[in-house]
Amino acid sequence: MNAEDRAALRAAYQEFLQPGRILLTGHSHQAWPDVARAAQLEVFDDAARFVDDKWERAIFPVVDEVGRAVLSRMGFADDDAIAFSDSTHQLVYRLLSALEPKARVVTTTSEFHSLHRQLSRLQEAGLEVVWVDAHPREHLVERLFEALTPETAMLAVSAVLFEDAYVLPRLDELLARARELDILPLVDAYHAFNVVPIDWGPAGDHLYVTAGGYKYAAFGNGVSWLRFPRDSRLRPVYTGWFADFDSLSAQRRAGSIVHYGPGGQRFGGATFDPSALYRARAVLRHWDNFRLDVTALRAISTAQTRRILERVAAGGGPRVLSAHDDARRGGFVTLEHPRAVEAVKRLRERGVFVDARGSLLRLGPAPYLTDAEIDAGVDAVLDVTRSFER
Repeated sequence: MNAEDRAALRAAYQEFLQPGRILLTGHSHQAWPDVARAAQLEVFDDAARFVDDKWERAIFPVVDEVGRAVLSRMGFADDDAIAFSDSTHQLVYRLLSALEPKARVVTTTSEFHSLHRQLSRLQEAGLEVVWVDAHPREHLVERLFEALTPETAMLAVSAVLFEDAYVLPRLDELLARARELDILPLVDAYHAFNVVPIDWGPAGDHLYVTAGGYKYAAFGNGVSWLRFPRDSRLRPVYTGWFADFDSLSAQRRAGSIVHYGPGGQRFGGATFDPSALYRARAVLRHWDNFRLDVTALRAISTAQTRRILERVAAGGGPRVLSAHDDARRGGFVTLEHPRAVEAVKRLRERGVFVDARGSLLRLGPAPYLTDAEIDAGVDAVLDVTRSFER
């Protein structure tokens, strides 16, 4: 982006970009553009205008527009099947509920907390979970290949790992192998969506891919989705009335076979708050207005994370865990420090926003940040982490 475009982009975030603070939280809570605030009011206005007719006349058209845009930004056909929910956890649990109770699932030890916790609990209940050690990152893919057997029901893996933004190599080959063995492939693409383009490879049409808008998409909380094959015949046990919305007015009979609606309805839940989808539509239009597709956003992100790495190296900062290879590094940089949680609190007092996961200190830039802000934020991180040694 040239200087004029970057200035215009920053001007679109007046509510979040307040003086005296630096938001290095692009990987966790990216700032919302001001159009998201206007979208919140639009939800109310549509409800007041249409009352109970709002679903067909206002909300479902929003869902359709958001779905098409999300699919396109993920690299899928914009008319693929997609289901929305408040969280990826709800969607993934619906998917897991379609498996046999004692099915075999292969995953890694570096999956996000909700999936790790849910699989651990289901393992207690009889699900067979194969935990592939995600460390060291080198040869992780080879270990996953070895764990896949014809008896495996599901492969659950992240495209980009949440701990250090490690972009999993050979993902297309791994998913193709799962397809060959008739293994259901589930990909958590949350840390890839809108920041790291993914090559899905020859198995693309057969994938179940979940992600959400809280991070790099800047939609805010409450909007997540599951993209799944158009010909899916899975029958989630965890299912709500929106999973067959089209048949709502049909006569029902106790004990009849449960049916699932077309398209994204199969993994639908129940009545939801559409506010997040209105925000998502507004922010997707915002990205398009600034000609920021995933390729453009990736270029900005790569340059910014590289700048952070260079600044940390020059300042003799904590150990860097994120890859120095641009191709293997996602949208943030992770530093290792035993007092990372305390560092976050001290940095907040200085107006610098970062986050921590145990001893991992995560710094996430975003397109609206200036180079000067990134430098000042990194310098503050270096100063605070050094202060623990004095």
